[in-house]
Amino acid sequence: MKENSILDKKSKKFFKDFRLGVVFLYILLIILAIVCAAPFYVMIINATRSTSQINSGLSLLPGKYLVDNYIEMQDYQNIWIGFKNSIIVTVPSTLLAAYFGALTAYAFSKFNFKGKKILFAIALATMMVPIQLGLVGYYQLMRGVGLIDNLLSLILPSIANVSAMFFIKMYIDSNVDDSILEAARIDGSSEFYTFNKIVLPIAMPAISTISILNFVAYWNNLLYPLILINSLGKFTLPVYVSRAAGSYNQYLGAQYLSVAIAVVPVIIFFIFVSRWIISGISEGATKG
Repeated sequence: MKENSILDKKSKKFFKDFRLGVVFLYILLIILAIVCAAPFYVMIINATRSTSQINSGLSLLPGKYLVDNYIEMQDYQNIWIGFKNSIIVTVPSTLLAAYFGALTAYAFSKFNFKGKKILFAIALATMMVPIQLGLVGYYQLMRGVGLIDNLLSLILPSIANVSAMFFIKMYIDSNVDDSILEAARIDGSSEFYTFNKIVLPIAMPAISTISILNFVAYWNNLLYPLILINSLGKFTLPVYVSRAAGSYNQYLGAQYLSVAIAVVPVIIFFIFVSRWIISGISEGATKG
């Protein structure tokens, strides 16, 4: 009886400490969420305030100058043209990087061919080279094929996204069993059918994760549009926002509004693809 009472006390103390730990963890997560969301909230609030109000200090309440800031922003340049161009560039680039990255990852992960290790090492080595070093050569290539001042010059590089290939390959190595592929081949499935119907759905959590990073990178890409695009009507949104930063010095609310417009699609895209990430984590935890 005495031993049982001691065990009961220990178990009660354990569960009490466990509950306190859970409460502390939730409080910490709430604080982190507030810290992460605060800059976006301030940005949206400042988009509704006048320049004098912004200079006067921080406010947590929205102002009444949203329409005035929008008119001022549009009077200088139609930012929605840049928004449209960014959509035209970012969506195909993200899809191409995801599909061809997964296709290349599948080849490196599940096939043995001559020079495989050398090609993989060369591909990884390119990740260490800053993109600025290849900009001159890429510009000359695009000029040679007549794609300067063409949005295709911003989309085509996404086909060879090494970071997407490497990330998805690591996932395929650990989550796609060779027996599944062998069974599909025995049933007469072609390699492309096997990839599209078996490998691609299994690798979707990894593809979704890297697609978020790629979407943000392509959406915020400023260097390549500045170098490869000459026409104002073909500039992407980051170029318009950068032009706004130097043109709305007297209208800070218009600056904040242009930045807010640029951020919203990234948030929407994250909400859309996060369900695949969560499902992948849940599936992995179940298998574990």
